[in-house]
Amino acid sequence: MGTENLTVVTEFILHGFSSYPDLQIMFFVVFFIMYVLTLAGNIIIITTIRLDSSLHVPMYFFLSILSSSEVLYSLSIIPNMLANLVRPKKTISVIGCALQMCIFLGLGCTNCMLLVVMGYDRYVSICKPLHYQILMNQRICNKMVAFAATAGFSFSTSETIIIFTLPFCGPNRIDHFFCDLAPLLKLACARNYIGEIVIFIISLLVVLLSFCLIILSYTLIVKTILEIPTTIGKHKAFSTCASHLIVVVVHFGCASIIYLRPKSSYTLDADTFIAFCYTMVTPLLNPVVYSLRNKDMQKALKKSLGSRSGLCTQKFGQ
Repeated sequence: MGTENLTVVTEFILHGFSSYPDLQIMFFVVFFIMYVLTLAGNIIIITTIRLDSSLHVPMYFFLSILSSSEVLYSLSIIPNMLANLVRPKKTISVIGCALQMCIFLGLGCTNCMLLVVMGYDRYVSICKPLHYQILMNQRICNKMVAFAATAGFSFSTSETIIIFTLPFCGPNRIDHFFCDLAPLLKLACARNYIGEIVIFIISLLVVLLSFCLIILSYTLIVKTILEIPTTIGKHKAFSTCASHLIVVVVHFGCASIIYLRPKSSYTLDADTFIAFCYTMVTPLLNPVVYSLRNKDMQKALKKSLGSRSGLCTQKFGQ
């Protein structure tokens, strides 16, 4: 085909949930409620940890960073998705698409590494309690978070550059509700085999290596827990890890299905459902799991709510 017949794409159409025109309003209402709950839950966790001095320990510091990342992750995708459910023109500019991809991939990679750091924190707490204050002091925790964010956005920037240096000259309909790797690779007019290998290697490093490091931490944790003589001691040690494990399984389960499989296996309905899980369900799961299963968080939340209700009673009593 001659170059004069090629059209350079300047915007993409996000097909998303357009296959279900009669359900758009229902989707909007359900997703909007979930989004509000996600924001509220994570902001409550961040605020509670910040205000309650008993939670100023590494585990809750990392949890507050994870919650902050989940809020930003949701903001990069959900508002635009909600808008597309109610407006007729469901377009996004090429620059907007690249920016969205870079941000959500960066935050996704950062979250993977934060979960590794949280697993390491549990390992040090349970397996090396006498060295915990030295190995997990605030300076080291800050460096771990900085490394996770820097590495995460370095990976996402590399992937975004690889994708958007490809020519987009044909159809511009993205079979997704946001700009993700697989549907954009599918739209490209040419293939960059080296670039695709680099993207797969990055995905493998971030998802599989992170998961393996978490498994290693928990293997050592389980070994230590089994050596604890009392059942109460074993239960107490394991209970501090349960919430983290639930979030890890959901997060890495979805990520591995999406990013560690061949491009040819992409299907709209299946991938939309899985993407919905890790963009809507996982950020919502984080505050639910940590508030319902963690006694320290429950105590801090009750204390915070109790003090607020007490202030309101005094105010109205006057």
